[in-house]
Amino acid sequence: MRLVYDIGIRLYVFAVHLAAWFRPKARLWIQGRKNLFDELRTFVAEKQPTAWFHCASLGEFEQGRPVIEAFKKQHPQYRILLTFFSPSGFEVRKNYEYADHVCYLPADTTRNARRFVEMLNPALVVFVKYEYWHNFMHEITRREIPLYIMSAIFRPSQYFFKWYGMRFLKNLDQITHFFVQNQHSADLLIDHGITQVSVTGDTRFDRVAAIASEKVSFPLIEAFASEHKNIIVAGSTWPADEALLAKLLAGNPGKYKLVIAPHEINESHLHSLETLFPMGSVRYSKARQDELAGKQTLIIDSIGMLSKLYRYARYAYVGGGFGAGIHNVPEAAVYGIPVIFGPNYRKFREAVGLIENGGAYSINDYQGLAGIFRKLSDNEIAWQHSADASREYVANQIGATEKVMGAIQIK
Repeated sequence: MRLVYDIGIRLYVFAVHLAAWFRPKARLWIQGRKNLFDELRTFVAEKQPTAWFHCASLGEFEQGRPVIEAFKKQHPQYRILLTFFSPSGFEVRKNYEYADHVCYLPADTTRNARRFVEMLNPALVVFVKYEYWHNFMHEITRREIPLYIMSAIFRPSQYFFKWYGMRFLKNLDQITHFFVQNQHSADLLIDHGITQVSVTGDTRFDRVAAIASEKVSFPLIEAFASEHKNIIVAGSTWPADEALLAKLLAGNPGKYKLVIAPHEINESHLHSLETLFPMGSVRYSKARQDELAGKQTLIIDSIGMLSKLYRYARYAYVGGGFGAGIHNVPEAAVYGIPVIFGPNYRKFREAVGLIENGGAYSINDYQGLAGIFRKLSDNEIAWQHSADASREYVANQIGATEKVMGAIQIK
């Protein structure tokens, strides 16, 4: 089985090399790993104890971030190594101030894993959520280095719990401890003989609560939102989301104003948004404060603002629900506003929980979107109920970081 796994990893790397000819992210994936071991050798030359945190991408980083920062404050004698699998995480957070070194994770071959772990020799390792690189896990646990998985979610459909995944399930038994988001995940592991598990919740809620407390001001956004009640902030949107929002604005002239932060901000997509929202749209980078009050759509064409922009919203729309899955719902819900998203949300327990308590709504088409906005904008009691439910749900989820930190033990 391990041989088959290694062959699969090598085939994946080969496919990425092929994709690099025409996909920029694949090129970044390859280029970012070229001098990885040379840079790591320089990092470890200082011979200080290291804590290694690994995240797949930017979303997982936001889950790991509260624990990274809490660990750094409690254990300043340890240096932090932060690794990413995806360029979308590394490129945005390669200069993260709480990490002493940020790099890509090498492809999970037997040789790479052995070389990387032997060179780094960390005091402990924390993988975030879905990261199960079996050669790395083997090398870490073989050296009796504590390995924690945090903010994890498990479902019966995962390969660990299929007949062909039993070997990988045995690997999970070597993990020092699992910090899972819900009781269902804990029960699933325990039913399969893995008992080193605690239900700690999702650390993302601690992160979004910290962001909300910062109360950062954006004068251009304030000018755009001034004297208008119905502000929609739409985050991480894709074309399917954007088409529905454009139809909503066109069908309700003057009733709503939209701040839209698309998932992709390349020039081609930004131009398509300007075409889609022709009536009074402007890019954030080109906006003038004295003209914004008269605009209907503000297009955010920079990275890193979204989590702070929802504070200006009366309604939040989170994109991705008509594709692979919705993006970060808690960063909108933390501001105590109704949250709306597409139909592909069931793998996200926070979205399910928010819908169940009335703080969020899922839509399948334009009729659903228009109906929800009509309900919330025309009935103040309905809006307030939803807003209160959203705020209450987030408040009840805060505290996972403290639970994780209380259980982590250093070698």
